[in-house]
Amino acid sequence: MAEVRGTTAGVSLDQQPKTFGLFSMTLFAVSAILVADTVATSAAIGVQGLTWWVILAILFFIPYGFVTAELGATWPEEGGIYVWVREAFGPRWGAVTAFLYWINVAYWAPSVFVLFAGTLSTAFWGSMPRSAQEIVVIALIWAVVAVGILPITLSKWVPNASAASKMIVLIALGVIGVAFAIKNGTANSFALSQWKPSWGSNYSYLPIIIYSYMGFELMNSAGAAINKPKRDVPKMIVLAGALILAIYMFATFGIQASLKLNDLSIVTGIADAMKLSFHDVLKGYTWLYDILMVVLLFTFFGNMLTWSLGANHSMATGAKDTRAAGLFGHVNRRYVSPDYAYLLFGVVATAVTVVNYALFYTKEEVFWTIFALSSIVFLFPYLLMFPALLLLRAKQPDTPRPYVVPWGTFGAWLWVLLCEAGITFTVVLFFYAVPEGTPKATYWAITGGGTALSILIAFLLYKPGIATPQQSTSASPPQVTVGGK
Repeated sequence: MAEVRGTTAGVSLDQQPKTFGLFSMTLFAVSAILVADTVATSAAIGVQGLTWWVILAILFFIPYGFVTAELGATWPEEGGIYVWVREAFGPRWGAVTAFLYWINVAYWAPSVFVLFAGTLSTAFWGSMPRSAQEIVVIALIWAVVAVGILPITLSKWVPNASAASKMIVLIALGVIGVAFAIKNGTANSFALSQWKPSWGSNYSYLPIIIYSYMGFELMNSAGAAINKPKRDVPKMIVLAGALILAIYMFATFGIQASLKLNDLSIVTGIADAMKLSFHDVLKGYTWLYDILMVVLLFTFFGNMLTWSLGANHSMATGAKDTRAAGLFGHVNRRYVSPDYAYLLFGVVATAVTVVNYALFYTKEEVFWTIFALSSIVFLFPYLLMFPALLLLRAKQPDTPRPYVVPWGTFGAWLWVLLCEAGITFTVVLFFYAVPEGTPKATYWAITGGGTALSILIAFLLYKPGIATPQQSTSASPPQVTVGGK
């Protein structure tokens, strides 16, 4: 979810009105974190995946909320995770974080639009040729670039509409799944034994759960505007966490209730499940299915535009730390947007698309390999973000903290260690657990090689001692904070 924040000179964030109460913060977090992109993959884990949602919510999601709440409330200024890592570990690591945050979105875009093309084919096209799907993916990448370069006042409505749309689609998916199960019984067994966590053939998809929980950083944009942070932030974390967990599990059940696991595609699972359920349960109202598919397609585009806005504007903000400051920090004079960063974004995303379509045969292999690469690169900065909480407490103990994590110093260490363990577990599993049928050598070359290359470029780009971005205009991009894949 991207939020535009004002750039009025002389106005401090501390002067913001205290507008965020418990209810508004809860909705804020839900709209940021909830996504439709990963629900079909979580359903592919099997019924035990529902148990994993609960386990990882307790061991990772809630601690993650605590840590980001303290960091965001203490340093709510532009940049988010980039600022926290820079303050804790220095400008070099801040610049590396900003670059990885930027390039992961360029990697991620093709995987989201593979889902778009697959859903479009299932819902409306019948059997879209593979070449046509690749063209759709590339066209959507450049549509994001074109819209992103426009003034933020024109593009900002897309994230807001997308947030509401994805909740509608996921809740509808659960409802129609329940209706199908009442009429026909569930397609998969939900016996108690099926809920027991185990290492089965689909455990390679477990990382999708922690990935789906990411997005509490968005609180950093609201830190100074929270009315009663000490009282409301812990309640918000529990309430938002419970609501997000419930919707994810409900939507996952909707797929599992109607589609057998052997027939479930991680690319078209939502469309397949809803198509089957709507045609079976609501024979005379299948037009509702068509409407929901259009809404789903919009959520894919809207979510991608949201993250591209945040990634490119954040990269422009941190461009002063790079050797390519004039490139990443360049601002379009007419639209006041980071146009060169967007164009580079489009080039990288297109290259990733072409390479993966050339190397992999099925859309599932294309999707998961690109998604795994983007996720690993995305998660690496969090390995620095979480310990930044402890380091900043030691380095800046006198900085006012509107909110602090529960249980004092012990709690800070506990939450940080749980979060570090969760991210490490996820990254290792992304590398180690290759889905059945995917060529392992090619998968590891792309995920491992792509991650190593991204980190290397991030370090090579860093240039210390630059005071201001080398921009070709005196304008600066609107301040945008990103959160919530």
